[in-house]
Amino acid sequence: MATTPADLTSFIEATCGSGALRVEENLGAGYVRLRVAEAERRQAKHDIRCIEDVVIEMLRNARDAGARHIYVASSREGDTRTIVMLDDGQGIPLSMHKKIFEARVTSKLESVHVDKWGVHGRGMALFSVKENVESASVVSSAPGKGCAIKVVSDASKLAERADQSTWPQVTHDEDGGELCVRGPHNIIRTCAEFALEERGSCEVYLGSPAEIVATAHARAPRATSDTDLLFIDDLSELSVLTRLRVAGDARELLEQALALGLDMSERTAHRIISGQIKPLRSIASQLTASEPRPHGEVDLSRTHKGMKMTKADKDSFALEMEKAFSYVSKRYYVRLSSDPKVRVSSNKITVTFEMEDID
Repeated sequence: MATTPADLTSFIEATCGSGALRVEENLGAGYVRLRVAEAERRQAKHDIRCIEDVVIEMLRNARDAGARHIYVASSREGDTRTIVMLDDGQGIPLSMHKKIFEARVTSKLESVHVDKWGVHGRGMALFSVKENVESASVVSSAPGKGCAIKVVSDASKLAERADQSTWPQVTHDEDGGELCVRGPHNIIRTCAEFALEERGSCEVYLGSPAEIVATAHARAPRATSDTDLLFIDDLSELSVLTRLRVAGDARELLEQALALGLDMSERTAHRIISGQIKPLRSIASQLTASEPRPHGEVDLSRTHKGMKMTKADKDSFALEMEKAFSYVSKRYYVRLSSDPKVRVSSNKITVTFEMEDID
């Protein structure tokens, strides 16, 4: 009978103890040279110190995969924290769904990404995540169809900030130039700092699973035409975000949400379809709406050149217009397909609502 590597490993561990598998060379005087696998495991344990570290590594991974839209669903029951991240990046082949969590596995052979959080592209990020949480898996992904990754952690083992509900404030730095995000170093702030840093390259949405489903259902870009949908037998053939976008009724929406790791009830799905659970605004738009104004700048003024409005006021006004649109939505069975667009000229404010029918 042939001996497998697993059989040999078990024999060595039973005979010599597990320590023999971690050591490459005994150097004497209490010193040893660790095997590569053991050194990597210890490094991975050091890389991730809290759930917020897990979130930033997942965000960076989605960005490096070319994602333009990232949806982060976060929930906690007891000590169990669940993070489901959806994106419209390049996707992962089925054969790599498990391998991407192994050490030194990366798609960035010719390049690495250096950002404010350090070097990304060593093939250690998802390995580090996997080593520090209870479970980490690719729920659904394929080339060109985005990705859904689910991570479950135990707060009694992997720390997280006690205050996970406070939103950060945006302020200028000491020189009055760069914008800074201040507040508890929780999951919200982690996503906010990333969203501000990557503003213009990708949008980030953060909320409960139900809020994320509602947002993707209302706002995710429609990558498939209605005509093409007629020839699709299974929505799983579509990209991750499109599946939630095109779900026609509560049953279908619930089915797709659960398939992507987003836990919710049938009642919640009905509330989303009926418009009772409102879609989220992107984190960047919420941050810029609270962006501080330079000293001396007024909120809204008239000069000899006519009306001027700051970007922050435009964003806040657009939010109020979105709330007002709900009146039309309920009466005429339509919904917004994107955020209201506000354009200010010398003597006129124009608000454009892009909308679609509610099936």
